[in-house]
Amino acid sequence: MTHPPRLRAEDRADFAAAVDLALGTADIRDALAADPDGRSAAHLRAGTLARADTLAAAAAEPYRVCLSLRGAARRETPPGGVGGPLPALAVLTPLVAGTSAAALLLVGGVLRAVRTPGPLPGSLAAAGWTLALVAALSGLVALAALLRTALRRDAVPPAPDQVEHARRVRRRALLDHGVLPHLRHLLASSPEAAITPRFPADTLTPCPARARKDTTPCSD
Repeated sequence: MTHPPRLRAEDRADFAAAVDLALGTADIRDALAADPDGRSAAHLRAGTLARADTLAAAAAEPYRVCLSLRGAARRETPPGGVGGPLPALAVLTPLVAGTSAAALLLVGGVLRAVRTPGPLPGSLAAAGWTLALVAALSGLVALAALLRTALRRDAVPPAPDQVEHARRVRRRALLDHGVLPHLRHLLASSPEAAITPRFPADTLTPCPARARKDTTPCSD
């Protein structure tokens, strides 16, 4: 069984926006109209935000699509930044190594042909063959990198408007299938309990002995 993706921190603002949209719909706004000071709406909002991970599961599939498109867009190399100096190094290394190998082998061969005494001809030839091996290996690495780049370019990256469209679809699904049913269920099943503030009203009454403008709750 596939579990719904957990709501990421960067997407909690979208969840909060969906909650605000739900609280602004006509039926819920009318149900909360009996509390003009807005404390009931704030109470409902806080409780719904606390259940963000649970309610977000109602839009799990659109959320997966949104995350997939966003991840694909982030993996794309930005224009003008083709990977820094590494691609240039991958191209230059085989050229430099191959040219140096050819020069060393040529000089070593000439010295051997004229029967130059000492280890110099052999050393030059050995260095030339070593550089030739480096050139061959680095050429293979560069070729593999080019093939990988070509394959990545064949996969068309998602356009920014595709990512934004997926985000809007996901937020709509979250609103219609998650937040709105939750709020309507609370208001229909137990409207008084749903809109009752977290703290009873009498605990928010100022102490008589304090100044008239002091609204600090009594603790005694």
